Amino acid sequence: MRMALDIIGQVLKTLWAHKLRSFLTMFGVAWGVGSLLMLIGLGEGFRSGQQKNMASIGQDIIFIWGGQIPAVPGQHQSMRQYFLTYKDYLDIKKEATLVKDVVPIINRGDLRAVSDFANSSMAVTGSTPNFANIRYLPLGEGRWLNEADEAQRRAVCVLGYQMMKNLFPGRPAIGSFITINGVRFEVVGVLGKIGRQENNFNNMRLYMPFSTMRMYFPMKTEHTTDDIGAMNFQPVSRDKHAGAIEQVHKIIARNHGFDPSNEEAFEGWDTIKSAETVGKIFTAMDVFLGGVGMVTLMLGAIGIINIMLVSVSERTKEIGLMKALGATNRSILWQFFLEGAFLTALSGGLGVGAAGGLMALMGNFQSPNWIDPPHIVPVSAALAVGSLSVAGIVAGLYPARKAALLPPVEALRKE
Repeated sequence: MRMALDIIGQVLKTLWAHKLRSFLTMFGVAWGVGSLLMLIGLGEGFRSGQQKNMASIGQDIIFIWGGQIPAVPGQHQSMRQYFLTYKDYLDIKKEATLVKDVVPIINRGDLRAVSDFANSSMAVTGSTPNFANIRYLPLGEGRWLNEADEAQRRAVCVLGYQMMKNLFPGRPAIGSFITINGVRFEVVGVLGKIGRQENNFNNMRLYMPFSTMRMYFPMKTEHTTDDIGAMNFQPVSRDKHAGAIEQVHKIIARNHGFDPSNEEAFEGWDTIKSAETVGKIFTAMDVFLGGVGMVTLMLGAIGIINIMLVSVSERTKEIGLMKALGATNRSILWQFFLEGAFLTALSGGLGVGAAGGLMALMGNFQSPNWIDPPHIVPVSAALAVGSLSVAGIVAGLYPARKAALLPPVEALRKE
């Protein structure tokens, strides 16, 4: 124990004797570690922010809207627009075996709601009760729409969080009534806040039964009242999403009289495919940022090796004197190993601490919905410290072993 303390004391004295050199080396290593962790932390912040943003919409959702049928070469029929219909919804529900759940939707943004306390323009969505099974709609108070509401075309509604605050400021909303373009509705439910910011579009929305919406506020098209604005559906499993889309396209194309292989005729959004694409992008970003950080880290490691080589070279005579006084090769190797390890550990610790403190400071600022504050990735921190440890061991043992194996007389004579 006494010998270990003496060696540690000698290490500290040596580092203090070359303060500037030691500081610059440690600064380079700490900078490398901190840069690596910051870059990877930023990438992970982007990734987790995107995942939460997608989760605020729902899991494994595919959106589809009406589109335009392109003109066919050699025919007189020009491009024409088509709208999805309630029949499309029923046929998909009945025939599409790879679709787990599907919901018809009518959206209107030109309606106005009036309560006893305020009035507000808003987005209104009419949907069947299973809409809450597909989309992320956390219930705050009351209840969601049910099958009886749909079957009986009840004039009931569920308010988004911000819509409730606008129409009923500081007052209870459940059981109260609002008037939407002259039609009186009872508020049966209020959703919880969706997303980190209150201006999320879902917080400013009102939901009512699809049958009620179709009766009072149908689509504003020149076609029949059978038109709907969109459909949301989920595949039976994530790996079946392409097959589910193909089945849906075939049914819609058949009902509207065009070729299902014409992709330009369909308008939609496959969130599963988008999530996979975004995941690949952020993985590539992590690799790139991690590579940049590793290069910076390697430069710091080279600094450790350099300072240890210089230190051993300057102290060759000292090593010879120590051996002449009875120091063993093992004790000399151990001293230089501790010196390199101390530089590595202290520098790496400072880098991790600085990166963690900066990330914590950044977490206090409001960030957009699509990005989370950066955070330390434990695997990256372990990799950085492990790489530095290897560099410290190599830097301390290789030159020290070379010097320790010199005969004492040769070491004492070496300039």
